[in-house]
Amino acid sequence: MVAISFSTIKSLLIFFGPVILPKALQFYRSIRASSQGPHSRVRPIPYAVARSLNLLYAFAFFAILYSLPYFAPENVFYATSSRLQIPTDTLFARLRTIHEPTVLDHTLKAKFVSLESRLLYLAYGPNVLAECPFCTSDEPSSYFYYALPSILAPHLLHLAVLGVVTSSIVSGAEGARWRTWAAIAGVALAALELWIVGTYNHKQNAIATRLGDIEPFYWRMRTMRYIGMACVDGLLGFALYLTSTNRWLVVPPSISERLEESTRMVEALKGKLGMLGAMKNTVARDKNLRERSEAYWMDEGRLMGEVLEDREVVDGMQNALGRVNVEMIERQAGGMAEGIVGLMEGMRQAGGS
Repeated sequence: MVAISFSTIKSLLIFFGPVILPKALQFYRSIRASSQGPHSRVRPIPYAVARSLNLLYAFAFFAILYSLPYFAPENVFYATSSRLQIPTDTLFARLRTIHEPTVLDHTLKAKFVSLESRLLYLAYGPNVLAECPFCTSDEPSSYFYYALPSILAPHLLHLAVLGVVTSSIVSGAEGARWRTWAAIAGVALAALELWIVGTYNHKQNAIATRLGDIEPFYWRMRTMRYIGMACVDGLLGFALYLTSTNRWLVVPPSISERLEESTRMVEALKGKLGMLGAMKNTVARDKNLRERSEAYWMDEGRLMGEVLEDREVVDGMQNALGRVNVEMIERQAGGMAEGIVGLMEGMRQAGGS
């Protein structure tokens, strides 16, 4: 892989900036517009989605942590500050001054018999070079085939986490709507790494005469792999948060859900009216309560009459009524009533047929 300089990044930003910036503004405006729709009242994040986000961001955190050089296999050239063409005995003598040689170090020392093996070491890492039983320097592709399981294993784990996070059992319908996109992103990330590793020319390090000229391809790909996973998880978590709180891509409730909600409200209202009727019946049957109720309503009528005769109150009520569009309210109420009646008629006809 070729190192990307600041001038290259600047050129890319100048070229793609006029395209990316309007898209970003459009995306921000779509989020604002979605949160202001008739069915898009912003709500707290659901518990199931919050639980999924905790799992997703925990995996992203460990992915970033695992991308650090501390957890990566040792690069003997960087550890000993040695150039690629250094004699094998000198290289491992320097390594011995840093730590005691391991079994892997002894195996690598036996493998470092040619420049080709060192180039393959930089391309596929120490474990592949030391452990592959059928690989030879004459067939460099054999190392790629042996490295496939170690490359795919983290991606398979990542796909499993994405599948759990976006399952309807764990995150509900809010997470399930992103299941396909999460799978596509995970597979695309794995396919991209396989393509980069499969097409990489490991011989380009052969001309490196200094330590700074050596490209540690295996170690860079390892870092980019886990950072890429963390980026995918971060974007998925952000999308889950926006959609589950009705800030973006709001899905209006279905007719059955609205009917269920209306039925629930009517049942609650019916219960309250029943309690009110029972209370009024109790008051009417008890003499003391009935007298106290009559006295209260007489006082209430007198006080309200005095209030409504006040000039400031009358002017305030007239101003408030003047600002109300009565015709629009009547149209909305009529349309809602017709919609409910038509829906109930349709359901009744469907049930009768």
